[in-house]
Formats: sequence, structure tokens, C-alpha cells
Amino acid sequence: MTIDLSSRLALYEELLRRFASGVRAAQLYAADHPLLARSVEGLVAALKALHQHSPSITIGIVGKELVVADTPMPKASSGMVELIKRLRDNEIERIAFDRGVTADEANAFVHAVAALGSKGAAQTPQFPHIHVGRIHTEEKRDDGIGSDMAAIRQLYSDAVLAAETVWESAVTEGKPDVPAALQAVEGLAEAVTQNRTALVALTAMKNYDNYTFTHMVNVSILTMGQARALGIEGRLLREFGLSALMHDIGKVRTPKEILNKPDKLTDDEFVIMRRHTVDGAEILRRTPEMPILAPVVAFEHHLRMDGTGYPFGVKRESLNIGTMLCSISDVYDAMRSQRAYQQAFPTERILAVLKRNDGTQFDQHLVRRFVQLLGVYPPGNLVKLSSGEIAVVTKIHAPDPYRPRVRVLFDRGGARLDLPFERSLWESPGADIITAPVDPAEVGIDPLNFMPV
Repeated sequence: MTIDLSSRLALYEELLRRFASGVRAAQLYAADHPLLARSVEGLVAALKALHQHSPSITIGIVGKELVVADTPMPKASSGMVELIKRLRDNEIERIAFDRGVTADEANAFVHAVAALGSKGAAQTPQFPHIHVGRIHTEEKRDDGIGSDMAAIRQLYSDAVLAAETVWESAVTEGKPDVPAALQAVEGLAEAVTQNRTALVALTAMKNYDNYTFTHMVNVSILTMGQARALGIEGRLLREFGLSALMHDIGKVRTPKEILNKPDKLTDDEFVIMRRHTVDGAEILRRTPEMPILAPVVAFEHHLRMDGTGYPFGVKRESLNIGTMLCSISDVYDAMRSQRAYQQAFPTERILAVLKRNDGTQFDQHLVRRFVQLLGVYPPGNLVKLSSGEIAVVTKIHAPDPYRPRVRVLFDRGGARLDLPFERSLWESPGADIITAPVDPAEVGIDPLNFMPV
């Protein structure tokens, strides 16, 4: 059963009113005061009504406005203004209420918020069904995530953990954890906007602990990177990222002995594996607050423009742009990742696959844009130059993806340089070229440590 807009807005307003009055009552009255009890009861009742239609409800603070479930609310009352200020002073910009909030938990939460001091004087409260965090904006900064490689590494790591949470929720509850996915995509979208090169470089890491979850994150990053290069931004960019993160979610229904098989699958096992596209679309279609693009991408991401691919028998006059970007990212990341049954392929081999069959399987305009985004040797990759020097790729030169900007780390004799230096290979076309990729393990360094920020 769906809920009309006016009824939904009324419930959102009731939720905010009860939350604000509960915090105010917790400040003014004793713990057993009836006014506080009524506010908490009303808060729980409002949450229960909303949770009938969605497993999680999020309150966001954007500027001086409140947003509930992506819906901007009317001008705040004085009580709301006070609540917004209290939350912002303590760097709380996002509160997600998951289904299952009890009266005791709600009561403890309003008391925790009421006890917060000014300017972050107390720790951010966390509860089993109530999660507090941040909403990242498109605002560009000279510090923070846009210019701090360590922060971008942490963002990537957090996104992989969030992907695991999303997956496990789909396994145990039949639906992915949307708040966890949204929070991950918010951060990744901001980083793609601010420092796309550094974030894309992280997807090149080879020491994956779990291919499934890193693949989910990598495909999301690479899809948003392509979309951003096409001028897509804001909410639509996040929908592309969320849909890409969820593209393989149907594999939660694939038997583990097939999903994790170290050897090549049999024909019968491939039949079972191919069902994940249909299963994924069904799971996402039934998941509240999931953008309509997500089940489309899950269903289509193994279809090709020439009608090949699967699900078999499905004909499309054209594929969704989100699907095409995700498919390119999916093939690229799968082929360059080393797994038990597959060696990682060099980028040139992967690009050849994307261009095969005379370009009838993938949109060649998008493939060219993808090459311009990543280059033949993507940022973060360690390479050997024709001079014998070893360098890390730091920036792609779109007019000639074979000649990026590099930071030279080892001289032609193999000695580590005390002072690495930059070189733009496109500025000396008759001199240095890249001759081969280099495994970082062979020289004992992490090339990401030498990426400029």
C-alpha cells in the first residue's frame, strides 16, 4: 500500500515535531515527567507509521533546513530552529531511524541529544536502530576529502564496509540496507566531484580482502567518474552511483559454492549464475527508497548493444545510459582484478575487449570517453619507461591516453630517488614512452603514497 504525498508530509511533520518536543522536554523536565513521556510515545508512533512503508527514515540538516527522506520540509518553527542549531553545533547532519526503534531507545536518544553541549562538547550518540552521521554537500574545499589522500583512503575503506553491510542485509532480510548504501554513495560522489583522479586511483589497488565488496565499490566509483565526465551531477550522479553499487546484488541468491568456486563454472552452473540479473532486478524493485534506475541496471548490465549477453531472449532497442556506463565499469574492473581462477589482465587487453566485434557490444563513444578518463595506464599504476626509469601515473592526458603525466620514483639504474619528480610524457613525444606495467610488490612501494592531492 502506498501513501499519498499530503499524508506523508503530515507524518514527516509529526515526526519532526515529536522529536523536537522530546529533546526540549528532556532538557526541562525530570525523566518521568508526563510531557516527556507523551513526546517520546508520539515519536515512536510516528516512526511506526512511516516504517510501514519504508525500513528506514532519515532526517537531514542541509543549511538551515530540515529534509526528511529527501523531502524538504516547510520553514522551521522556533523549536525546530533550536534543534537544528543543536545538531549542527555538534556536527550532526544526518539521523537515520531504522525499523525496530523501541520506546526505551527513543527515550535514551532524545536524552542524549538534549545532553549535547555546544561546538561538539559531547560525542555523537549511536544506538542499535538510530544512526547518526553526515550529509556531504557539493561544496568544494581547499582542505578535507578533496585534498587529503589519507581521508580518501578512509572513505574508500568505509565504502567497502558499507557494501558488506548492504550485502548481508540483502542476504538476511531480502533487501539491501539502503541507508548504508546511500551514506557510502554520498561520500564517494563528493570525492568524485572534488578529486576524481585520486579516488579512481584507489580502485586500482590489487590487495583486495574481498573481491565482491571491493568490486561493488569500484564499479560505483568508475560509473560515477564516467557520469561526472559527461556533466552529470547532483542527485542524478548519486542515483548512477547507487545503481552501480547494487548491480550485482542478485548474487545474494546464487549458491555460495557457485559464487565462490575457484575453478571455471560448468554450463549448468553458468545457467544458475546468470539468474542474478533477474534476481537483482526483483530485489531492488521491491526495496523502498531505491531509485527506479537501480533495478533497470541490475537487469540490463550483462546485455549488449548488439542483442547478445543475458538474460537470453531479451531485446532492447537501446540500453539505459546508466546501464552502459555500469557495464563498461563492470567489465573493466572484473578483468583487471586478480582472483583465484583468473589472472589480472593488462589495461590494453581490457580495452581491446571493450572495442571488440567492431564496437557493436559497447557504445564506442562511451568507451573512448572511458579511455580518456582512465588512460591506457590509469592513475595510481606503476609503470616502466623506455628510459628504464620507474614511475607512478599521476594524471591522464586525454588527447593521448598513452602519454600521461608521471612521477618518476626510480632512476634508470633501479635506484630509489630521494626526490621524485614529475614528467609529462606528452611534452616529449619523441623521448620517453611507457613500455610495461610494474608490480608494486616487486619494488616494495605503495604507488598511491606518491599520488598528488
